[in-house]
This record gives sequence, C-alpha cells and structure tokens, in this order.
Amino acid sequence: MTRAVIAEDEPLLREALSRLLGEAWPELDVIAECENGADALDAIAAQQPDVAFLDIRMPGLSGLEVAAAAAEASPATQVVFTTAYDQYAVDAFERGAIDYLLKPVTIERLAATVERLKRRAAAGQAARGDLALLLRELAQGAAQTGAAPLTWITAGTGRETRLIMVDDVAYFRADHKYTVAMTADGEALLRKPIRELLEQLDPAVFKQIHRSTIVNLKAIASIVRDDSGKGTVRLRQRPETLTVSQPFMALFRNM
Repeated sequence: MTRAVIAEDEPLLREALSRLLGEAWPELDVIAECENGADALDAIAAQQPDVAFLDIRMPGLSGLEVAAAAAEASPATQVVFTTAYDQYAVDAFERGAIDYLLKPVTIERLAATVERLKRRAAAGQAARGDLALLLRELAQGAAQTGAAPLTWITAGTGRETRLIMVDDVAYFRADHKYTVAMTADGEALLRKPIRELLEQLDPAVFKQIHRSTIVNLKAIASIVRDDSGKGTVRLRQRPETLTVSQPFMALFRNM
C-alpha cells in the first residue's frame, strides 16, 4: 500500500485534503498529518513515505525547506506542494517540473496529480526539480508580500523586563509554553511558545535545528557532523554546543 504524509498548518484544510485523497486515492494510507514543517520532516525521516503533501507556508520550516531536507532524509519520497501563491510562483513550479496543488484543492485537480504520482512510482521516478532555485525564487516573492520580521523582543530576567535586539540572540530554546532567548550576556524568558516566535523571525537568519531549538546563523562558529548523521553547532559567543537533529542537517548542506 502507498503511504503518505500530509503537512498543513490549517486544520480545516488538512482535513479537507485528507478527505479528498480518500476519494481520489482510496488505497492510499495517510500515516501522518502534521501542522508544521519540523513535525513533517521528522515524520518523513522516520516513516519514509512514498508521497509527501507539503504546504509551502508553515510555521518553522517551509514546505520547500522540508522537501530539500527530505531529499536526503527520504530520497524515494515524491513531493507535492500545496500553495495559495499567485501565478508568479506557479510559473516557478512549472519550470521546475514540480507537482503542486492550488488551494482550495479540487477533486479534479487532485485526481490528475494522483495519476502522475502513480505513473512516476511505477517508473521508479521521484521528480523533484531544482528545489534550490525554487527556494530562492519563492523566498523573493514572499519577501515582497510578507510582514517584516521581528527586530527586537521583550523578555524577562527575574523582575526586570529587557528589550533585546533579535540579532543579539544566539539561539532560542523551547521551555514548555515559553521560550528562552540566549545571548552573550545570559538568558531571558519570552512568554511566547517557540512555534509562534518562529513565524515572526527572519527565515534567512534563524533556522530551526531541532524540535526545541532555533539558532541564529550569524552566531554559528562551526558545524560538525558525526557518524550517525547528527550535527553539533559551536557558537561564537556562548560556550555550550547545540545538537542538530539528523533530518535538519540537510538544511546546512549548501551554506
């Protein structure tokens, strides 16, 4: 049986896609439904599905970043992007020969995608196109329309509330419902979950390297990969090291 992972941060859209897949592809087994990029990458790396349906705009890792990392973590997985982007982005998909579904997804369009996926699977092909090019082009389009990323945050240290420039943060670490910001001077507590924070950070500067860790790329001194495929980040102005989960290591390959 063919197995699939669905990644979509909107619950209603996720449920709708799962329902439509049940109609268009009854023999498909949806083994995981994820609401963010990190969970999707973990599921793809662990489950090695035949197909992954990835929303482009998700908290944390985008669908494009998940696909780029999944190319190493699960090379046989075919990828289909779901997107509400305009024609500019659709043209980029066409040039890359990438499967995509425009939102709202229709059963007719989904059925055509399913047939292409089945043909490629029978031929042993996993068409990916140039994901690096797509990342660049779509990031440019998103930068023109998206909200400006955070430049400063307020965080608590004891009874004091500090104003911290985001560029001064070496990394963020999840702490239950809150987030700890680590700077060269110490740590401060943000009363905001790490998932919510990640949506507001500049994706060109801050990268999620673990389910509970976001690192400032400017704060990295070096990255070392061990024999298991995991990585270790050494920081410029902090003594501790950070663990990079194996699926996330692919994000650093072209840096």
